[in-house]
Amino acid sequence: MATKPNTITSRDGKETISAEEFDRRFDAGEDISQFFDLSKAQRPARNVQRVNVDIPKPMLSEIDQEADRIGVTRQSWIKFVLAERLHRAS
Repeated sequence: MATKPNTITSRDGKETISAEEFDRRFDAGEDISQFFDLSKAQRPARNVQRVNVDIPKPMLSEIDQEADRIGVTRQSWIKFVLAERLHRAS
């Protein structure tokens, strides 16, 4: 089934609305989730690349202590500290 330009069709295919109607519903605070396929959603600039880093055990112990102190995971703490440092450098 071909769709008209500037239209949006619901996931179930039962409703097609214009882009203007979509905007009106959004601005009115209506539920427009039926027009999204969240299984394909992506966050721009958030692609993940897994890396391996060798960290001495004493340093890892300190990282774990600090992460526990503030109530986050080791991975979250490392990403937070790296982001903070990169932000200061720019």
